[in-house]
Amino acid sequence: MEDVRICPEHGFYRGESCDTCGYVGEVVIPKDRVERLGKFISGVLRHFPDKFGLEMDENGWVDFERLLRIVSRRYRWANRWVVKALIYSDRKGRYELKDDRIRARYGHSVPVELNDMPEAEEDLLYYGTSEEESVRLLELGIKPVNQTFVHLSTTLEKSEEVARLRTDEPIILEVDARKARDDGIRLIKVNEHIVLAKEIPPEYILREIRL
Repeated sequence: MEDVRICPEHGFYRGESCDTCGYVGEVVIPKDRVERLGKFISGVLRHFPDKFGLEMDENGWVDFERLLRIVSRRYRWANRWVVKALIYSDRKGRYELKDDRIRARYGHSVPVELNDMPEAEEDLLYYGTSEEESVRLLELGIKPVNQTFVHLSTTLEKSEEVARLRTDEPIILEVDARKARDDGIRLIKVNEHIVLAKEIPPEYILREIRL
């Protein structure tokens, strides 16, 4: 985890210096607070909005002012400036803030549709898993576990990176995204690296890639 700092020209960033110009900015959120605040906001937006009386629409949007009040009751130091710093500096594109609304882009366990997100245009997508699990997935297809959507990667490299968080010997499943899309399976592009689907039936898995 890294500190969140601010560059006067390029805004909030994480790490020692601005990725764009190298400026060493003032710390806005120290790294220990980045971790605590990030886990809390992600939890509220992905998993338990009802616990805090936060109304979420089918696309995952909630009222930003209401979220701020919830966050500030938990962390008195987390004002509007701090919360926006966390959101805008996030390299993984976890959040989207638009006008007076905010949402998590992916990772939901609560039911959402995300109908206002674009469809992915990639011909191939990738899913990283273990060798043991790949046998089951090739037979039954890829289905979400503890989440609303399956998370697919846009590149082989990114899928390997994700898989290595769970196993030292990842297997990558290559998915025929073009055929799946042509057959009516909705593939949601949430950022440069992640595409979501309700599920991927086995007929769209082209092959295993052993690394």
